[in-house]
Amino acid sequence: MKPDDRFRYFLLAGFLVLLSIGVLHRVRAGTGEALDRKQEGLFILVALRLFGLTGLVGMVVYLLNPEILRFSAVPLPDWLRWTGVGLGCVTAFLLLWTLQTLGKNLTDTVVTRKEHTLVTTGPYQWVRHPFYVCAALITTAASLISANAFFLVIGAFVLLLLGFRTRVEERNLLNRFGEEYRKYMQRTGRFFPRF
Repeated sequence: MKPDDRFRYFLLAGFLVLLSIGVLHRVRAGTGEALDRKQEGLFILVALRLFGLTGLVGMVVYLLNPEILRFSAVPLPDWLRWTGVGLGCVTAFLLLWTLQTLGKNLTDTVVTRKEHTLVTTGPYQWVRHPFYVCAALITTAASLISANAFFLVIGAFVLLLLGFRTRVEERNLLNRFGEEYRKYMQRTGRFFPRF
């Protein structure tokens, strides 16, 4: 087996694990409640989903035939690619912990549910947006494992959009939870823990 094939199989396994974790928790969190996704802004709503879809299609293309994305291949040493595998494993656990902690509060938008509660436990005791931290780690891990800049570029656009989206999300959370959320913001970092 070629080293590139080995890394591709690790990427496939990671992709399937992360997809399974995400789908399982989306289904568990489903309440049938209609949410007004337009509140996050039409540009972010559309652009985020388009870049996400582009990354997903790119991943499937890479897994089926990496030669198609050869134009954006980057020569990385194996040790760095193995670092990506390790990072992917850590990210899977962080994502699982994050989604389990969120429970029924999980949505695909900045809008809170009617029965939404303020989550400040699990990874949320250190950062306000661990799900977005997972997105950054997944981008980094996939870029390293595949040794392909395509995933880094697409992921960077997604992360930039998530950064803009975070402002809207936090404004909604302040409106919903008021002083409780303001105090939570003072003791936790947005993406990095405060010490």
